[in-house]
Amino acid sequence: MPVRSPYPDVEIPEVSLFDFLFTDFGERADAPALVDGGSGVALTFSELEHMVLRIAAALAERGIGGGDVVGIFAPNSPHYAAVFHGILRANATVTSVNSLYTPGELAHQLADSGAKLLFTVSAFLDRATAAIEQVGLPSESIIVVDAAEGHVSLRDLLGTTAEPPAQTAGAHDTAVLPYSSGTTGRAKGVILTHRNLVANLLQIEQMGNVNSETKILAVLPFFHIYGMTVMMNQGLHRRCTVVTMARFDLPEFLRIISEYRIQRVYIAPPVAVALAKHPIVDQYDLSCIDVIFSGAAPLDAELGRAVAKRLGCTVLQGYGMTELSPVSHCMPDDRPDLDLNSSGFALPNIECKLVDPETGEEVGPGGRGELWVKGPNVMVGYLNNAEATAITLDADGYLHTGDVATVTEDGVFSIVDRVKELIKYKGYQVPPAELEALLLTHDKIADAAVIGVKDTEGEEVPKAFVVRQESGADLTADDVMTFVAERIAPHKKVRVVEFIDQIPKSASGKILRKDLRAREAAAS
Repeated sequence: MPVRSPYPDVEIPEVSLFDFLFTDFGERADAPALVDGGSGVALTFSELEHMVLRIAAALAERGIGGGDVVGIFAPNSPHYAAVFHGILRANATVTSVNSLYTPGELAHQLADSGAKLLFTVSAFLDRATAAIEQVGLPSESIIVVDAAEGHVSLRDLLGTTAEPPAQTAGAHDTAVLPYSSGTTGRAKGVILTHRNLVANLLQIEQMGNVNSETKILAVLPFFHIYGMTVMMNQGLHRRCTVVTMARFDLPEFLRIISEYRIQRVYIAPPVAVALAKHPIVDQYDLSCIDVIFSGAAPLDAELGRAVAKRLGCTVLQGYGMTELSPVSHCMPDDRPDLDLNSSGFALPNIECKLVDPETGEEVGPGGRGELWVKGPNVMVGYLNNAEATAITLDADGYLHTGDVATVTEDGVFSIVDRVKELIKYKGYQVPPAELEALLLTHDKIADAAVIGVKDTEGEEVPKAFVVRQESGADLTADDVMTFVAERIAPHKKVRVVEFIDQIPKSASGKILRKDLRAREAAAS
């Protein structure tokens, strides 16, 4: 039988995201909604709303309206939120672009999404210009959030005297088109409606104690659905202050937490490694932190406990996908007793199945199966890709996540690996995430990733890519293999080790195993 969330369903209003977030700021109208952590420049809730309406009016003047797509290719800042919601208020759709993208990757997203305009920053202009030339868009289709000679700027838009257009976008219209590789393949546009995003904000609200007194640090990028929903839009929904960072820099990250007295920090596991192990952490007063919440990739419990002990805070984790708007499971604030290796409970309004990838049979508590998720936060589908949609979304409305999970009798889910990334060694399944978590417990290992490679006999074996700590210059491959072998079943042993300077990861912190596989193929 499907496993339903233990939490009662929440009622989801049939409204646009703008109407949901920007109705009646009350006594918070003049409070800071977003603050640039580097400069200290702030936007109050009322200032933000004014900017959103000006941007919407200016876009409408330029012919942007319902059905049109506008890209944002920029780092986190308070103005990112203004542009994002200005586009939505103009009845258009946002496609948020990874700020690390090359011109070719950006051009693919612009062309695939059908974007008509692109907001960017002066530092990204070279890539933005090259991309729009590839797509065939005119140079005036670029709007610069800061300023650059020869380009329309955000300030120009804010100077309009036009009225914002009538609001025609509704709950079931497309709000955002973030791009995701899904379970496999090239990045695809994920169609998320206003209702998807509103639903997920209401689902998340039931799980944590976020209120107008809370300060949230937004170091994870707003272009990624985790940053977009859980930081930027949750902040607006709960009327709290969001402090932004344009990129992750450990000393600056620690300074901002300390100086702004941040209580709630959302991270991906690589940041947890730094918080647990880097000596510089001790130089800052981080006693303000109540909760560190990890998402985007599995967090090892031992690593999480090390962070909690060092900082004296609660560490929680959750699970989601771009296709789920993004959160489907999380540990609630009031259940720090849950196994930190778990992803907690399904959110309200969600039901799940675990299905054996080999047999297609549903798996009960204690068994392993692919996680299928159904709920109001599940995407409509992939843009212009009926085949990928049909593979991922079934006729009953379940999204097939591609992640292998277990569930307890109490409804606590744990993600144990990816369907596609399991290593098969002599018929045994070896989960890379399990080996990576173990490797990170070694005091001379700063980071690690594991993939399957072929040995001389054609057998798939686990290979570890290891980044040494500064204190671990003497760490050898034999040391690593012995460390793992002493702590794990024989079929899971690491059999090849390569030391590298950095593990390739996405902006949200997921290990890019495909890049490691490509590296391996190039070397063989």
